[in-house]
Amino acid sequence: MCGFCGFTGNRHHDESNTIIKKMSERIAHRGPDGEGFYVDDVVSLGFRRLSFFDLEGGSQPMHSHDGSLVIVFNGEIYNFREIRSALIDKGYVFTTDSDTEVLLNLYREYGEGMLNYLRGMFAFLIYDRIREEIFAARDFFGIKPFYYGIFNEQFLFASEIKAFMEHPDFKKTLNLAALENYLSFQYSVLDETFFKGVYKLPPAHYLRFKDGKMTISRYWQAEFLPVDAPLEDIVEKIDETIKESVAYHQRADVPIGAFLSNGFDSGYVVSVADNLAKTFTVGFDYEGFSEIDGAKSLSQSKGIENISQVISTDDFWAAMPTIQYHMDEPLADASAVALYFVCRLARQHVKGALSGEGADEFFGGYEIYREPLDLNPLTKQPMAIRRFLGFVASKIPFAVKGKNYLIRASQNVEERFIGNAHIFTPQEREKILKNAPQSQSTAEITKRFYDEVANDDDITKMQYLDIHLWLVGDILLKADKMSMANSFETRVPFLDKEVFALASTIPVQYRVNKKAGKYALRLASQRHFSGLKQRKRLGFPVPTRKWLREDKYYNIVLNAFQKAFVPVFFHVTELIKLLDAHKQGKADNGRKLWTVFMFIIWYEAFFKEEINA
Repeated sequence: MCGFCGFTGNRHHDESNTIIKKMSERIAHRGPDGEGFYVDDVVSLGFRRLSFFDLEGGSQPMHSHDGSLVIVFNGEIYNFREIRSALIDKGYVFTTDSDTEVLLNLYREYGEGMLNYLRGMFAFLIYDRIREEIFAARDFFGIKPFYYGIFNEQFLFASEIKAFMEHPDFKKTLNLAALENYLSFQYSVLDETFFKGVYKLPPAHYLRFKDGKMTISRYWQAEFLPVDAPLEDIVEKIDETIKESVAYHQRADVPIGAFLSNGFDSGYVVSVADNLAKTFTVGFDYEGFSEIDGAKSLSQSKGIENISQVISTDDFWAAMPTIQYHMDEPLADASAVALYFVCRLARQHVKGALSGEGADEFFGGYEIYREPLDLNPLTKQPMAIRRFLGFVASKIPFAVKGKNYLIRASQNVEERFIGNAHIFTPQEREKILKNAPQSQSTAEITKRFYDEVANDDDITKMQYLDIHLWLVGDILLKADKMSMANSFETRVPFLDKEVFALASTIPVQYRVNKKAGKYALRLASQRHFSGLKQRKRLGFPVPTRKWLREDKYYNIVLNAFQKAFVPVFFHVTELIKLLDAHKQGKADNGRKLWTVFMFIIWYEAFFKEEINA
């Protein structure tokens, strides 16, 4: 796990050296074990290293054996030893035992076809010195980030956007379209980031840049293709595949630990892992918001030491400016703060840890995925009847039991589901925003993904949408940025190409049914630890709703809403109405308030100079 940055453009050599070193220093937290640079008349590359393999010989930027290629690479290729052996059989020579050199030789052999051979998490860039061409790629699910943009005809790229700010041609401008959609999704959902002109390379895509022209292509597609099979066979195959993936993800030349909550995803990983160094858990100083006891119990049963920490409320709030700075773009998922603290805790003992991200999206774990089953009595009815009932329910001026059920049943899944978070409706965000830029609607953003699974069942559609939006935009963003903020590596064995290949074949009734979500995965995990039914999953929960009803934290948010720059973006009186209604218990506006508050914190972190001016 590392970080890289760079740019094209023919500058004076000394000037390029100065710029690339400043860019690299801005992301030094991604790699405290070393740095490296490459500068010529076409491209400048910077690299920060956090070493796990070939601790002595894996330095970057790395050159191919013939000197024609130069690479910077962030991530881990877990099957690199097998690939290396195959390339040696083809006559390739290796001078290191690193996965980076494997990527170089694999590219020489197969070009872009190399991506089909990889098993791991990665974002990398290869510069072909002979052709003066850049090739870059991002992993299958977007575990590792890759940002890019063209400014003053120069191609800029980096593992984090903040590196761009040290380049003299970068123009820092807020993208208002990103703000508008963030208010609904709680994360940056567009390909263009909160910074105008800075884009995210989508997962499972590669790009080429030559002579000022860029092309972007997809190299892999996630597809659900269920195959009928006995449940017992499916469970057996799941267990084999998860154990194999965990073993691959434990490959390293340094000790690896694991994060552990009270849920069975992380419990499953810990239970099948061999020789884990330790497990790590955090909780909060509020009753009902800690999973430490359950995590300690499971760790003890496996003979593994659990290291835990109770996060004080004051520590949590004090950390938020740092966290939003490291996030690069605003994220309103409060669990990111818990992740920041558990990474900081673990970094005192190990350099990397296994984590349970991805199981919910692949195997159907979120509670919302059961909604199509709950709505089934009505969704079987003709659409005209459903629309009428929804219309009548919407006209009821007060909350009654069943109102929301009728409204949601009157909608297709494409209308009602935009992902695991749906904070502000379009009407609600128009009410609080000033001069909304009328960007894409939420339906327009989700449409291209829904179109790709138009013939699938509603549950599969929801999973597919989450894999392409929620997983990469929220879950993996915080996993990368919070770990890297602490110079720490998070490894995610559920987010493995072979795990998805299996999960995609599981019939929907074994993913989600009336009994449970992740049904088949639950049965597989029960082979390894008991008490599953009694284990209530909280997932490092954060008591934001409670805090915002206390005077101290209510006033912190109120003061934030009253900052001088806030009226540029929001109708402040509307924000305060939401805040007061929440504090008085008249409404649950916790997530709405948190979403706006996180944007304000983020904006101060990145546009402070403009505010002070």
